Amino acid sequence: MPDLTNDTSAATARTSPDAPPPLGATVDDRGVEFSVYAGAATAVEVCLFDDTGAEHRVALHEHAHGMWAGHVSGIGVGQLYGYRAHGPWDPTHGHRYNPAKLLLDPYARGVVGEIDWRPEVFGHTVGADLSGDDGVQDGRDSAPYIPRSVVVGNGFDWGDDRPPHTPWDRTVLYETHVRGLTEQLPDVPEHLRGTYAGVAHPATIAHLTRLGVTAVELLPVHALTSEPQLVQRGLTNYWGYNTLGFFAPHPAYASARSPQEAIHEFKGMVKLLHAAGIEVILDVVYNHTCEQGSGSGATVSWRGLSSETYYRLDERGDDVDVTGCGNTLDMRHHETVRMVLDSLRYWATEMRVDGFRFDLAPALARGLDDAFHPDHPFLMALRTDPVLSRVKLIAEPWDVGSHGWRTGQFPAPFADWNDRFRDTVRSFWLTDLAADQAGHSGHGVGDLGTRIAGSKDLFGSRSPLASINIVSTHDGFTAADLTSYNGKHNGANGEDNHDGSDNNRSWNFGVEGHETAGEGVETFRRRAVRNLLATMFTSAGVPMLLGGDEFGRTQQGNNNAYCHDNEISWYDWDLATWQRDLIETTTFLAEFRAAHPVLRQRAFFPGDPIDGDALAALHWHGADGSIMTADQWNDGGTRILQVVFDGSDVDDDRILLVLNGRAQDTAVRVPEQTGVSRWELAWDSRYERPDELPRMSIPVGDELPVRAGSFAILLGA
Repeated sequence: MPDLTNDTSAATARTSPDAPPPLGATVDDRGVEFSVYAGAATAVEVCLFDDTGAEHRVALHEHAHGMWAGHVSGIGVGQLYGYRAHGPWDPTHGHRYNPAKLLLDPYARGVVGEIDWRPEVFGHTVGADLSGDDGVQDGRDSAPYIPRSVVVGNGFDWGDDRPPHTPWDRTVLYETHVRGLTEQLPDVPEHLRGTYAGVAHPATIAHLTRLGVTAVELLPVHALTSEPQLVQRGLTNYWGYNTLGFFAPHPAYASARSPQEAIHEFKGMVKLLHAAGIEVILDVVYNHTCEQGSGSGATVSWRGLSSETYYRLDERGDDVDVTGCGNTLDMRHHETVRMVLDSLRYWATEMRVDGFRFDLAPALARGLDDAFHPDHPFLMALRTDPVLSRVKLIAEPWDVGSHGWRTGQFPAPFADWNDRFRDTVRSFWLTDLAADQAGHSGHGVGDLGTRIAGSKDLFGSRSPLASINIVSTHDGFTAADLTSYNGKHNGANGEDNHDGSDNNRSWNFGVEGHETAGEGVETFRRRAVRNLLATMFTSAGVPMLLGGDEFGRTQQGNNNAYCHDNEISWYDWDLATWQRDLIETTTFLAEFRAAHPVLRQRAFFPGDPIDGDALAALHWHGADGSIMTADQWNDGGTRILQVVFDGSDVDDDRILLVLNGRAQDTAVRVPEQTGVSRWELAWDSRYERPDELPRMSIPVGDELPVRAGSFAILLGA
């Protein structure tokens, strides 16, 4: 039988009042050491649960600076536990101690169970800390409705695992969801679909490697829960931006049932992806938690341990929300920063992931004045940490707070999702094409050229590789839906179509939706998708492909499918001929990029791109083949752009890109280029498959016929 008392002899042998043990639950040969931070608590108990669900409480000892710890003998891996914290109830000062609340360990590496969000429960036992507007503490026990923390071990046979360490200039990101990627993939056994093991299945890996993917960027895999309002509408938080624990893999994504086995399954996924040369990037949500706002949210962990430490609070003790999710983690406090850094190190070392994409990253770098600071202590810690500074760091460079748009302003070694690239490329190939068909001007080509060249206006202090080039992501329309819907169709979300962006820069080519469009419309749509993908793969920077865009996945016009763990979000692998053709096109474009270092520049191209600068490594030409003037560059009516990449300095070919944004077929005069006598067609978006391309050689100065709304790639000879 375990000794359900605090084993002071064992604890004293390893710690002192000023040096508590590591936070979390640490297994040794005698039992388990528990350690938790509760800044203003007067007492903390670890609550142990046996197989019958009975609870046994053990008082922890107070150490310095708000740390509480204790050792319990005779228990080990698999032990279920939680905490109860006693202390002042003073919400104005951020103190919300309530021993009736069972609290998850913020450092728990395993979690079992779900929060019970039934209407008759939420707002009473588990929901608000307040039982009404009178501010009386809710004294009913929350244990029956709260998940349990689980003690786990670290052992795993990594064998000869070696992280790929793919250089940024050779990186091709693939944003996907553990569940959605394989839930309907027929070559994956049914019991493995939608799991970590499914992602690592040979059929999945074969598809990724065929595409030339070098890194999967997984939507959140930290333990998560759904918001009560979603549960009460019969929906779930599918995307996972609602964290329940920063150290535990989400158990529902494991085919294994126990938390320890789920950890092994996750590690096995990483190991097999590494063996295939594929890195694992985690989308991490350290800007807020699932506890929502203090007035109407829940107390499940951080709020009951030290709300004034973990959350940004105003002078009334209410949550400051720059995330749109009810609360914001307070990265001005050293304990919160330590928790995030400890979590990142755990995933980078113990779980061996290769990098992180930080959701709403400006929220992590807002200082004492609430403004964004690129030299924030958290960012400085990341940049100097011997482990974390060596993995891939990617910022989603915006939040919903004041002055929250910060694209290009994160410091090295961060790379940023480039929303300017997204918006500009969509505009050129879709909304401006629609405008041209109607006889109106658009945005011209100046901004497009800047994006193709690596967005020096945004990333000039870093390099083109700081730009993660996106045309679609999980948050918004898929590439196929960009060409099929003028407006969002989010009715299934239960929010009266008010959610999701209205700034989609999409064009349906005259027919809304997929069902009623004829073959002529679909031909134009498929060409537009190929144009979007080709622009992404041939631009300086790092391409990120949204999973499923390689075969034209649709969400039926839903541009905010965060709450759909169903066919709206899952990948449909029953592919039509045109979808298989699009996979071939995507594969070709990735291979073409990999084969041509001039498209993967590590530094910005020298020289002025317009007005004939002889030193320019990029040469921009108009439809007549002559060097583009500044007036043409800035003219909103310019719809044709030719650009020559001079690869001589990197022992590469000279590459000519021809982008026709006109709504009519036309012809362009291919430009003259030193050392080039003719241009040979390498790819053209008019063709459904790369192998349909005819042999075509155009002498310099001659005309090349181009289709309406099309993209051609030629090589100098």
